[in-house]
Amino acid sequence: MSIKKFAILFSGSGSNLEAILQKVHGKTFANTKLECVLTVCNKKDAFGIQRACKFGLKTVIIDNKNFTNREEFDAALVSEIKKYDVDLVVLAGFMRILTPVFTQEIRAINLHPSILPLFKGAHAIEESFNSDMQVGGVSVHWVSAELDGGKIIAQRTFERSKNMSFEAWEDKIHAIEHELLPETVINLLTK
Repeated sequence: MSIKKFAILFSGSGSNLEAILQKVHGKTFANTKLECVLTVCNKKDAFGIQRACKFGLKTVIIDNKNFTNREEFDAALVSEIKKYDVDLVVLAGFMRILTPVFTQEIRAINLHPSILPLFKGAHAIEESFNSDMQVGGVSVHWVSAELDGGKIIAQRTFERSKNMSFEAWEDKIHAIEHELLPETVINLLTK
């Protein structure tokens, strides 16, 4: 049996972090055991830190406010990640735009709450809901220096129901995220 190690980067509540840890961490798929060996957060009071603790993981805090620019922050991230010899880094609600300092050194995937290439950026859920699109969805893509612009790995959609509220739209996106991201991590690490 082989072991594949991964890291998770997050910024907030950590619901996707928890979904990955529940469905992937410490489990074996296709004769490969998958282990989360590092969680990193850029906000010292993020609720996701408590979620990681439930799985015995101590989160490393690297606060972007302690750096004078994005490149310095990214260099600190890369330095920390490289200590753990991970096979994959998963951005699960990590709300930072990463520079080539990170993207050229680290093999990473990102979760985005829209059908890329539509609705890039931080307001994707609202923008997709307010559009004329009759489908919403989620994308997982490779992280590149272009914001939400890396090669798409996986996507899943849902149809807009009649008179669908914003809350229902958002809930549907989060439900899909909690399925698609763990599935993608498993697929990438057990190939």
